[in-house]
Amino acid sequence: MSGPRVVVAMSGGVDSSVAAALLKEQGFDVVGVSMQLSPTPAAAVAAGQGCCSLEDFRDARRVAERLDIPHYVWNLTDAFRSRVSDVFAAEYLRGRTPNPCVLCNRDLKFDVLRKRAGTLGADLVATGHYARVVREAGRWRLLRAYDERKDQSYFLFSLTQDELARTLFPLGEFTKEEVRTRARALGLPVADKPESQEICFVPDRDYAGWIERHAPAGTWRPGVVRDEAGRELATHTGVHRFTVGQRRGLGIGDGVVRWVTKIDAVTGTVFVGGREALANRGLVAEQVCWAAGAPAPAGDVRVRIRHRHAPVAARLRHAANGRVEAWFDEPASAVTPGQAAVFYRGDEVLGGGWIAEAL
Repeated sequence: MSGPRVVVAMSGGVDSSVAAALLKEQGFDVVGVSMQLSPTPAAAVAAGQGCCSLEDFRDARRVAERLDIPHYVWNLTDAFRSRVSDVFAAEYLRGRTPNPCVLCNRDLKFDVLRKRAGTLGADLVATGHYARVVREAGRWRLLRAYDERKDQSYFLFSLTQDELARTLFPLGEFTKEEVRTRARALGLPVADKPESQEICFVPDRDYAGWIERHAPAGTWRPGVVRDEAGRELATHTGVHRFTVGQRRGLGIGDGVVRWVTKIDAVTGTVFVGGREALANRGLVAEQVCWAAGAPAPAGDVRVRIRHRHAPVAARLRHAANGRVEAWFDEPASAVTPGQAAVFYRGDEVLGGGWIAEAL
């Protein structure tokens, strides 16, 4: 008799493929689902250039056939546009730097996908994320993966206790090399498939160009670049072309190395300065979610301010309107509004929120 039914989000890559294989080995009743996110027809998306290519769907189907599990493709383009890509553009136009992968996980994989999974009789959802979920002391704990190089717990801070109870991360105790080895042993056709490194819907990394093609005309306007003394150094065509910490493409051309230190989207002003001007004592996070099930008490934590950023020691302080301040033990560089700040205690993700401002 088959075990509980689980819907596995299958991208056509090696991680989600091995996740599905492991769950089947463990006795689950596995159903594979690929999500059509891009409005571009699958046949028109080049392999390795963004999401939802025909090759990706074919790979997912081939893996499903190899594992003898059903496979479906669900069209989520409307949800992806309204809840991820439109938000991505709007945030850049506000002078912020968004993280669409966090939004995609929160609003699609662990919301829309979970709700639709119920129509297939599945209460569980699984992905190929490198993270762990354990039940201890009467609650669910979201933990970093054993493989620190691949750990993806940063993207999952918004999961609730109820969602953690119904989510499986089969790869949390594996390294990437072990996953590929398992895929080869199982004869999966994606065992050596390269992994995507870029935002799926902007594979050429030209975020500004993508925004100008997709945002309504007139939603960005020219502005100026100023130094710390307020002197005008250059003009620009829109704040969406800048992010805090950016060094290249500032349009100044006087040979002095500067970094973007602040963006004022209301006035269209981009401020630049020396590296020391990027140092911040802390941050304010808004829309904070607590994966641990309750707000973390004020005190010592470690904070990750970008996915690849090494967590920094900090002290939490709860502020008004559900905001949280994190004061760093040592200054951290380039705290960027719009990015996620994720709070850890040991290996556990306590929660996180969106950076509203640097301190």
